[in-house]
Amino acid sequence: MRRSFAILLCSAIPAVGMAQKAADPARSVAVDKVVAVVGTHPVLMSEVLDRIAMLRSQGAEVPPDSAGQMAMARDVLNIVIDEEVLIAAAKQFKIDVPETDINANVEKKFKEIRARVKTDTEWRSALKREGFGTEGEFRKYLTDGERRSEQQRIAIDSLKAHGRFSAPVQVTEKEIDDGIEKVKDRLPKRPTAISFKQIVIAPRANAANEKLALDKAQSILDEVKKGGDFEQIAKRESMDPGSKERGGDLGWNRRGVMVPEFDRAMFAFGPGQIVPVVIKTTLGYHVIKVDRVQPAEVKARHVLIMPKLDSADVARAHTLADSVMKLWKGGMPYDTVVAKFHDNGELTSYPDQYPIDSLPPEYKAAAGDAKSGEFGKPFEIPNPQTGFPKVVVLRITERTEEGPMTKADIRDRIRQQLQQEKQFRRMYDQLRKEQYVVVRM
Repeated sequence: MRRSFAILLCSAIPAVGMAQKAADPARSVAVDKVVAVVGTHPVLMSEVLDRIAMLRSQGAEVPPDSAGQMAMARDVLNIVIDEEVLIAAAKQFKIDVPETDINANVEKKFKEIRARVKTDTEWRSALKREGFGTEGEFRKYLTDGERRSEQQRIAIDSLKAHGRFSAPVQVTEKEIDDGIEKVKDRLPKRPTAISFKQIVIAPRANAANEKLALDKAQSILDEVKKGGDFEQIAKRESMDPGSKERGGDLGWNRRGVMVPEFDRAMFAFGPGQIVPVVIKTTLGYHVIKVDRVQPAEVKARHVLIMPKLDSADVARAHTLADSVMKLWKGGMPYDTVVAKFHDNGELTSYPDQYPIDSLPPEYKAAAGDAKSGEFGKPFEIPNPQTGFPKVVVLRITERTEEGPMTKADIRDRIRQQLQQEKQFRRMYDQLRKEQYVVVRM
């Protein structure tokens, strides 16, 4: 849960202008009173009231009595203070948000908002009504909000990296029950969902095309060993669209991220070394260079050469898929089937319940009305890397039909949400102790 109340675009113009301010019943307090200080930053009552106005535009109700209004103002002030201590933490971490990123996000938001207003006349009226003298003032408002939001986001990431969220928090069963009680009347219907295991079979090139690809990869490895510029060779020869233009650069990767054969080779050599043999994976043949090494991570480059495929190879994959399903149905252990036939670049299973309507169309069609323990008919999934599809053998491990959502369905979700809220609250409270915070309301 990220408590960042950056500009929320719920209406054509955020409701923070002078017309909104004048209409707000919570504005019975002096607008420019300093209600808190965080470090050297004063928080004005006008900021709190602007935030209340924004919440009102999103459907929040302002209490009709002055005591209720003041209680709401205090709650909102605490949110503003939490944001300010994050901004202060960002400054301590010397976090610098690139202006190019801010400007790109602001431009996107501006276009979205402007598109909701039909004419220039209506647009100027909307700006004036909301207290903006010019379009430039409105852009500045968006920019300031975007900068604050990004500073808070990066500050949270930095605090996590420094272990500020690592200590466990306890959530009691009573707290979970109370959390469920608050939302029980708003629980949606539980959708039909499945968990499944799969075997994904990638088409294999014929022997002649495999040899051509291996020979090509070997010639590239020989060229590199003789001193060829790896980056330029990768740009010229690699068939990996994701890294080709970067000279084969794969960035930093931890163990287990790459397919096993590539992973073992990448972690077996030191910085600047070329893996002395061509490595074969389900993707094809790789020539690998280790650029840099740091604890538990390696930065490497590669040149990928993929064997040429054709429709006959796909047809053979379908035939193999039929055989694999017979073996699996016939009692061959799943782990054995995976080891013999599965494409290591694909997931083997999805153990959690997944809404069937959210599945990719190919999976949804294959699952159909299959019950727990049943198989779907083998089906194709696209493979953008080769342009030739892979074939999937799917078994439903559990199917849950649509029905009313129960307390048991959301218990873990409520527990996780409460744990996250407590972690954030503890972090905010720690930051308040570390920084100069005075509340005057």
